[in-house]
Amino acid sequence: MDDELRSRVEREAEKHALLNAVKHESEANVGAVMGPLMGENPAFREHADQVPGVVGGVVADVNGRSAEERRERLEELAPDALAEMEADAETDDHVLSDLPNVEAYDQVRMRCAPNPNGPWHLGHARMPAVIGTYKDRYDGWFCVRFDDTDPETKRPDLDAYDAILEDLSYLGFETDETLRASDRLETYYDYARELIDLGGAYTCSCSGEEFSELKNAGEPCPHRDKPVETVREEFEAMVDGEYESGEMVLRVKTDIEHKNPALRDWVAFRMIDTPHPRETAADYRCWPMLDFQSGVDDHLLEITHIIRGIDLQDSAKRQRFVYDYFGWEYPEVLHWGHVQVDAYDVKMSTSRIGELIAAGDLDGWDDPRAPTISSVRRRGIRGEAITEAMVGLGTSTSDVDLAMSTVYANNRDLIDEETDRRFFVRDGVELPLAGSPPDEANPPLHPNDEERGVREIPVGQAVLLEEEDLPTREERIWLKGLGCFRYTRDALQYTGDDIDAVREEGVDVIHWVPADESVPLRLRTPEGDVEGRAEPGVATLEADSVVQFERVGFARIDRHDEAETVAYYAHP
Repeated sequence: MDDELRSRVEREAEKHALLNAVKHESEANVGAVMGPLMGENPAFREHADQVPGVVGGVVADVNGRSAEERRERLEELAPDALAEMEADAETDDHVLSDLPNVEAYDQVRMRCAPNPNGPWHLGHARMPAVIGTYKDRYDGWFCVRFDDTDPETKRPDLDAYDAILEDLSYLGFETDETLRASDRLETYYDYARELIDLGGAYTCSCSGEEFSELKNAGEPCPHRDKPVETVREEFEAMVDGEYESGEMVLRVKTDIEHKNPALRDWVAFRMIDTPHPRETAADYRCWPMLDFQSGVDDHLLEITHIIRGIDLQDSAKRQRFVYDYFGWEYPEVLHWGHVQVDAYDVKMSTSRIGELIAAGDLDGWDDPRAPTISSVRRRGIRGEAITEAMVGLGTSTSDVDLAMSTVYANNRDLIDEETDRRFFVRDGVELPLAGSPPDEANPPLHPNDEERGVREIPVGQAVLLEEEDLPTREERIWLKGLGCFRYTRDALQYTGDDIDAVREEGVDVIHWVPADESVPLRLRTPEGDVEGRAEPGVATLEADSVVQFERVGFARIDRHDEAETVAYYAHP
């Protein structure tokens, strides 16, 4: 690390150490400083071996000052950051705005209503993250209700039911109740019958094109004024499966001249020939549309607050017609914009991801290239990091962008202090050793925790270095945990210099692995697989262990195959 870079690290580290100390009115913590420091300064990451040592000295200096001196220095060094921190401290602790009219209800009751047509992608995490957070805030109740009443267009995936519940648990929440709409068909039929008796629905055999023309012209369907008895008989025939797909529907009678054509006499039930994949629902052919099914369920479950996409504003308006017929009170509704996630080439769409898997372009839903919850979980990223990032987006009606760097920074804060370090060299170049270096290297398991101990790495006769770390002739380098070497006569000559060569003379600290004792490792990343060799101790790590490969990044050990260890890359 040259003097200019060291100066930049010291300056940035001092800012974050002061922010940490002033915010918490206590001494600064090295781990809490490293997260935002490395997150905001990507250029520091290639020097990750050396940065903690610099940060440690800066933190010690900051902790030696009084509280008043810390604040004065922070005001001098980063006045805008101080002002923002103090402004945040004066506002409510909640990132999410308060739910409306909470005082009008005995209990806040919310629902997460996924369509189980596939496992969740990252965008799906927003709903349970926000609802779960509201539940915790208000000591409320929430359920997962699988809205699986479309066995044709958005056909349920039988594996998705359990996969979604696993994702929910991973994000940090457990449901108070779990329901499947496909178990509740008889309930929906009963309310349809009652709606017919109230004069609020009628059976219609118009083709889609015919009704569309009438609707757009504001003209009533010729079936609109059928006698209730006829409507009831034809609906029972629908329930009994006596009509073909597209032959008959049940419509909610609204305002045929409503200014919004989408609200005019909308379909509540239709005939579907495709059997539902769940055996318990496979015999049904008369299926409710989502607006009817969801509206009835929200009432029966006593849902007080609904959060849905801004593009679904018409759903509330359609459902209000049904609520008005029954004399029900509609829940409070919040609409929010779409969330887009960066850092992925694959479109965040359940159907599109499924197509890529079927085509063999992705290995599965947990392929590291897939923008799915199962993918980031396999990469070793904690659900809490995703939840915190999603909650941080709030509930704005505008479309919002989630930077994966935010998730990575959150996760780094969660795992950095507890994660052991290891060496992994990508496409290594072999160099022999000379000059009788130690037989064993002992780099620390964690640079900020001496009590955790050291690794024991046999050195052997040669080492592997990454190509970008190769020294020039006569240049010295410090092989981390081993010592100082000079590159001469096509070998690394052990010099025996002490650590002052690094601290005072700017000798670069390099990670490495022994050429003979290292183990092959394949690192699966969102950009593709990276092959290399890791220090021998990696082969003994348990699957699901998370490590930080120094100067590479955090990774989760996935498995040990006969020929190699496979790890999944999390983030820098």
